[in-house]
Amino acid sequence: MRAGFADANGLKIAYEDIGNPNDPPMLLIMGFSAQLTAWPLPLVERLVEGGNRVIRFDNRDIGLSSKISGARVEGNNLVRAAQFWTLGRPAKVPYTLVDMAKDAVGVLDHLGIESANVVGASMGGMIAQIVAAEHADRVRTLSLVFTTTNEPFLPPPSARCFNALFGGPGANAGRAERIDFSVQFMKSIGGRKYPVSDAKIQEEAEKNYERSYYPAGIVRQLAATIGTGSLVQYTKRIKSPTVILHGTDDPLVRPQGGKAIARRIPHARLHLIDGWGHNFPEELIPDIAAILVNNAAQGR
Repeated sequence: MRAGFADANGLKIAYEDIGNPNDPPMLLIMGFSAQLTAWPLPLVERLVEGGNRVIRFDNRDIGLSSKISGARVEGNNLVRAAQFWTLGRPAKVPYTLVDMAKDAVGVLDHLGIESANVVGASMGGMIAQIVAAEHADRVRTLSLVFTTTNEPFLPPPSARCFNALFGGPGANAGRAERIDFSVQFMKSIGGRKYPVSDAKIQEEAEKNYERSYYPAGIVRQLAATIGTGSLVQYTKRIKSPTVILHGTDDPLVRPQGGKAIARRIPHARLHLIDGWGHNFPEELIPDIAAILVNNAAQGR
């Protein structure tokens, strides 16, 4: 494994580069508030075993990457969210997913990679759609995991997830309270068929906290997600071989989001996995890895 910081789009983007440098590159783009470590190592290892050079990175404002300090999110995120879910309307925010797509391309530039198999999860899947549309020559294949087009009238998150998105442990919360909030959020997004043990969730939350805790970045990433507005103008332009993975029990990004992508990309293959939520349960990693490896093979 090679690790470092990419000079990308005027920022320092922390990355890990895993596998044989001569193998086809696979760029993993993670979602809202999640660090690169949210791509489980067992999944990464299977992707590498499948003949891929895997690059995962921290999006701006999270993990070890540059923080956009001093950039305030003006207005009310709840009002912005209401406009987003009903109208797909963009809003004025410190940065958008379009900017974050440029960050991802900047990582490829830094590593001297002309094109890659791109995999995006959740918000990262939204970013990946923009990359595939705006930088089509850089994308060999596209894999989209529990994500959406952000178009109007798609179902919002469950009440429990919604409260977690727009809540928080409080400015004066201590380490234990902040970790507990993360634990509760991770519990809220899982699918009922593939529960993750409380001990594992607790361990993951503690590791994430120790690696990086930066709530201001989480607020700005949420603003970027809902402030970008509908992605349909990008999604319908995607030509790369595309596969979509979504769980039928996803309470954060409902399966209608994956179906919406499939409608906009006629050649895309949609895999709906029964009982899967918005995480990477151990039981599903072999199946998820196989789908991603098979799609990437089309780009060779």
